[in-house]
Amino acid sequence: MIAHLNGRLIEKTPTNIIVECAGVGYFVKISLNTFSKLGNDENIKIFTQLQVREDAHTLYGFYSIKEREMFNHLISVSGIGANTGILMLSALTSDEIASAIVGENVALIQSIKGIGAKTAQRVIIDLKDKVAKSDFATENIFTSNNTNQNDALTALLALGFDKKRAEKAITKVLTDEQTVEEIIKEALKVL
Repeated sequence: MIAHLNGRLIEKTPTNIIVECAGVGYFVKISLNTFSKLGNDENIKIFTQLQVREDAHTLYGFYSIKEREMFNHLISVSGIGANTGILMLSALTSDEIASAIVGENVALIQSIKGIGAKTAQRVIIDLKDKVAKSDFATENIFTSNNTNQNDALTALLALGFDKKRAEKAITKVLTDEQTVEEIIKEALKVL
């Protein structure tokens, strides 16, 4: 198996890169999160996972070992293939997926294109124990004991705001003992 590539970045698109190592160009499929973290550096190190099928040998690349670990967890779930795993890691970071799994947030996992309710539930059931034991950052301000923040975030998402922007806005306006309505009103002023 090819564990990583250390070489010159020849070509970069949002879905794949070509890395030249010792005169050989490797075509590597990547997630959007990896794409955004690569920047424009000419020399890169990318962690990889080789998927061997009857009709193809496909190399998947990740910016970090943690992202590759989450990819391997995801593809171990029945009904999730390598392309769906990359799609999930494009929609959410590995830490966000881990938080959703540990927090049993079916709606967040289901919000990813191509993931239905049954598959989202299967991901949570199959991976909850594995992810809880891993070193993913599953703690953030939106944990289960912060129901006001969760409710405010859900409301802002329903209004069509981007998840990351909504989280930042809530974090910025958050004070002790606010009602959900107060959090939403203040966050809307920032957004």
